[in-house]
Amino acid sequence: MKTKGLTALLVLTVMTVSSFAQDAEKRFGFEFNSGVSIATQELSGTSLNTGFGFEGVFHYRFLPHLGAYAGWGWNRFGADESFAGNDVCFEETGYVFGLQFKHSIGGTPLKYYLRAGGLYNHIETENSDGDIINDTGHGLGYQLAAGVEVSIGRNWSLTPGVKFNSLNREADFDGITKDLDYNYVSLRIGIVKRF
Repeated sequence: MKTKGLTALLVLTVMTVSSFAQDAEKRFGFEFNSGVSIATQELSGTSLNTGFGFEGVFHYRFLPHLGAYAGWGWNRFGADESFAGNDVCFEETGYVFGLQFKHSIGGTPLKYYLRAGGLYNHIETENSDGDIINDTGHGLGYQLAAGVEVSIGRNWSLTPGVKFNSLNREADFDGITKDLDYNYVSLRIGIVKRF
């Protein structure tokens, strides 16, 4: 009987200390992430080269494992040949917002995170001189992401992960309307500062 009581007391103590440790973690954070992007389909019949992008995101944790995030991002794909001409670039820029679930992995200092959110972005088409030849205007899309958070010091973490962005916009090129389904997977590494 004493063993069961001591075991229960020990489990209760560990859970209490664990909950205090989570509450002691800072609620706000800023993350900068960057990495390569791979299109998951052609863009209105155009094959896209491997792309690159980055995001700056603010986090706010309002429950022990759940928080909100919002920020701004940029992603660019080049195309050797396209409906818009040769040697053009398609750039997606705009805002990202959503919810993040984060939880420890066992007793390790690692945490996994899952994100689901929205985008309010637009797609600009640039010619080989860097001039914008088309802008779709902003519209809604969505983002899904997952990864791990690795603590690297007091209130600093690395966040390697993968994300999927989907944005569907229409664009007019020489009087012809094109449906631009801008869907891609990104491999990202980020750094977070909590405050």
